Amino acid sequence: MKILLFGKDGQIGWELQRSLAMLGKLWAVHVHSTDHCGDFNDLDGITQTIRTIAPDLIVNAAAYTAVDRAESEPYLCRSINALAPERIAEETKRLNAWLVHYSTDYVFDGSGNKPWLETDQPGPLNTYGVSKLEAESAILASGCQHLIFRTSWVYASRGANFAKTILRLAKSKDSLNVINDQLGAPTGADLLADITAHAVIMVRKMPQLSGIYHAAAGGETSWYEYASFVIDLARQRGVNIQVKPDLICAVASSAFATAAQRPHNSRLNTDKLKNTFGFNLPHWQTGVTRMLTEILEEKT
Repeated sequence: MKILLFGKDGQIGWELQRSLAMLGKLWAVHVHSTDHCGDFNDLDGITQTIRTIAPDLIVNAAAYTAVDRAESEPYLCRSINALAPERIAEETKRLNAWLVHYSTDYVFDGSGNKPWLETDQPGPLNTYGVSKLEAESAILASGCQHLIFRTSWVYASRGANFAKTILRLAKSKDSLNVINDQLGAPTGADLLADITAHAVIMVRKMPQLSGIYHAAAGGETSWYEYASFVIDLARQRGVNIQVKPDLICAVASSAFATAAQRPHNSRLNTDKLKNTFGFNLPHWQTGVTRMLTEILEEKT
């Protein structure tokens, strides 16, 4: 099988290079690649890359993820998150290939208290969410064989993430204010990459499994509880933490002024994914602990 991966240097893309390598011949590109175009602002270049390689599987891990900046750069956000995936989907259909694309809980409005189902009505609150929903619609309209994985709160040991930011602040601040009214599941890029590889193996044998799936780690938490978990674990591992436990303060989203509105309910119901593919999705604390252990060991 010939596999083309876009966005190889992102958090998910980096892990996908590992998980997809066992499935076939892998071409992995990013925005600055020279052999093949990976720049999503160059739609004709993207088309040429696909037609030159003629892959059996295209995995799109590239995205514009600067949620607040997207409010002032809507055209750039749409170009990368919607127009490029639309072109990729059209080429996937032409080749009779498969497309894997990653979407987000931000396609929903964050209302209610129940985890979102794949069949629930979308209603994005911000430019980023609108662009991701447009991509989903374009992929469905193309008629290509696809797996769309909606996920939430993605992290990896590589690159910046919430846990690293919290650790840095906790080592230098006397107090911290952390949002407590947004709920979701921190999801490791490594978990998503493994889900992808195993699902691809199955759908190539059973193409009727094409569709949208919610993919996130087990359990749920708030940013405040997530931060507290990270700080407690770091303290247990001997990290010099300055902030005292009673000075980690839970606050409402309104305490922070942001350009883009965030959903309060980012919980995703993953029953469809688990029942279809037989996956066990570990609790979010399992993956975060592993990631933190890796980060802390690198610094010792």
